[in-house]
Amino acid sequence: MKKDAFESSNISSLRHSAASDDSDLVSAAEIIRDQFYFATLRSKPKSTSHTHYFNVDDELIYENFYADFGPLNLAQLHRYCCKVNKKLKSISLAKKKIVHYTSFDARKRANAAFLIGAYQIIHLKRTPEEAYRPLVSGSSPPYLPYRDASFGPCSYNLTLLDCLHAVDRAITHRFYCPDTFDPDEYEHYERVENGDFNWVLPEKFLAFSGPHPRSKIENGYPLHAPEAYFPYFRKHGVSCIVRLNKKMYDARRFQDAGFDHHDLFFVDGSTPSDSILKRFLDICENTDGAIAVHCKAGLGRTGTLIACYMMKHYRFTAAECIAWIRIARPGSIIGPQQHYLEDKQHSMWVQGDIYRAEVNQGRGNRLCMRRVTSEIDDISLRDRNNNNDDVTSDAGVTTRSRSGVGMSQGDRLRAVKARRHPRSATTGTLKLDDTRSHARSPSQPAARHTRHSSHSNYESNVDPAGVASPLKSSKFSSSNNYSSPGI
Repeated sequence: MKKDAFESSNISSLRHSAASDDSDLVSAAEIIRDQFYFATLRSKPKSTSHTHYFNVDDELIYENFYADFGPLNLAQLHRYCCKVNKKLKSISLAKKKIVHYTSFDARKRANAAFLIGAYQIIHLKRTPEEAYRPLVSGSSPPYLPYRDASFGPCSYNLTLLDCLHAVDRAITHRFYCPDTFDPDEYEHYERVENGDFNWVLPEKFLAFSGPHPRSKIENGYPLHAPEAYFPYFRKHGVSCIVRLNKKMYDARRFQDAGFDHHDLFFVDGSTPSDSILKRFLDICENTDGAIAVHCKAGLGRTGTLIACYMMKHYRFTAAECIAWIRIARPGSIIGPQQHYLEDKQHSMWVQGDIYRAEVNQGRGNRLCMRRVTSEIDDISLRDRNNNNDDVTSDAGVTTRSRSGVGMSQGDRLRAVKARRHPRSATTGTLKLDDTRSHARSPSQPAARHTRHSSHSNYESNVDPAGVASPLKSSKFSSSNNYSSPGI
């Protein structure tokens, strides 16, 4: 089949022709009638006078930790949307069919489908199901599900549709605003040398790698003292720091600078006890300003607790939380933490309903509302394994956080991130057989069929001690165009 088969205006005839022998076309989808298409091709095509082909597989690249391969981060999604909009508005391409093509590589194909699916939600105002339908129609092969950033085998499937639902919910609640989002700022601060942090919920939750007693380079990883973060935190309204890992710095360094500081330790790679979860939610619900949360790498424990808040206050599903937090901060939520969120989903939804009812009623009739909590299975305040030094993950890898023996999960993830170079052109070779389908938790709910229209309307450089910040000076201004996720 010739590469300019897209010149036919009938997408069904294209699929029919793709079934012939020696075809380069694996699958095709019409995104905008007679204008914009998505295709999987076995070889690189050449643009013609009637068809313009483009590919981003080697331009927008996921930086993996181990066998994880996506989804692509928020800056990459934003840049893709800008590229597509520019092509669709181009005068030189006005009379051409525009085809985003991807290769038959399962990982690249999944990431390409995520980009074009999310584009439809963000800019074509389609529901996740409407965006997903053309991507799986006809002879399209199934998409490889995403996995976590742990070292061992995957035990949880995160699907393409989960990610599209996450983008849809994020747009609804204004966690991402294409008109104000700055990809340069995102990429600047996600680098380890510039702080290694990301906004998960703008103006509410910032996830970052744990500070160190003093700024230095250790095993190639830039470590930042608490004072390094003061200028940015003050400029962007951060008022509270929550530490989830063992004490590496004196909390008074933040407190003396005017920040609230809370310690909620639980073991690296594990899940929080109910008492820790309750304390975290209480802190978040009673804090004015944004909250900066960190563990060792700012990925596993940090993402898990932020996800619980999202389920309670925004009614995200566990899968939507995992997807969005990984889009905002890749590598987040690992191993058993994924299944923990599935188990907590219902109780967080119930607690959120109670919370909103009490707020709406001025906290009246509290005794009656509290009876609903009897229906929650796992509200016990018992600490589970919170005093154990060792935690064995589903992969059988034991991590030691308090004993200091060996490298913890957070240590390994930080070390991998430290080896990255800006705008890396490769993702590294994946040695594990990660192309197989993984078992998905049966508790993951069925997909929604309509976009949520009702927003949760929540109200929203040297430090005083004379310590210069090792973080690069911020050339970015704070944006106030996001709706505050605060209660």
